[in-house]
Amino acid sequence: MSPLPEAVPFFSQWETPDMTLAVLADGAEAALRRDPLWQGSGAATLDEYAVWAANVCGMACLKMILATRGQIVPTIELARRCTGYGGYVVNEGSIKGLIYAPFVPFVKQEFGLEAEVMTDVATVDIPAILARSRFFIASVSSSIRWPEREPPSKGGHLVLVTAASDDVFRFHNPSGHTSATRENAVLAPADFDRFFANRGIAVAI
Repeated sequence: MSPLPEAVPFFSQWETPDMTLAVLADGAEAALRRDPLWQGSGAATLDEYAVWAANVCGMACLKMILATRGQIVPTIELARRCTGYGGYVVNEGSIKGLIYAPFVPFVKQEFGLEAEVMTDVATVDIPAILARSRFFIASVSSSIRWPEREPPSKGGHLVLVTAASDDVFRFHNPSGHTSATRENAVLAPADFDRFFANRGIAVAI
């Protein structure tokens, strides 16, 4: 039995969601300097936005989770706050993260969310994870936006799995390039498995 559509708000990691192809073509920093909506990110400057936005897929997932309870927090603000817990490491313009372990105390202390880092997760286990946690932030290849292709590798990008059954997985992809690959994207479990790195973060609200 397929899961029903989930009323989970969608947010892109870019403030203008349809900028994904421009980011892929021109590079994130160059493309995102053309984002007319950048100030909605919570960044203090366009430079800050252009540097951070390519690294905040996890914060976009968190923004969606928070929005289900009516709490809207800009992505770059979330990233800045998460950095204070060690969730990102910033060094001369280079950003490393999201680092999973510090994310757990960050969301607990800042938002009262219960989170659990999970490794060695089989794709077939995700429906059971969602049965006890409302969401699963899954590490996948960013090329999941093109499910007909074989990914060059697994992992490196985060999507928010909102529903899963033995037949279909439903998820929000912060960097999908079309409406169908962004909001309530659906894949058969076997197809999701081709992109999934067998790790992620379960989040209960």
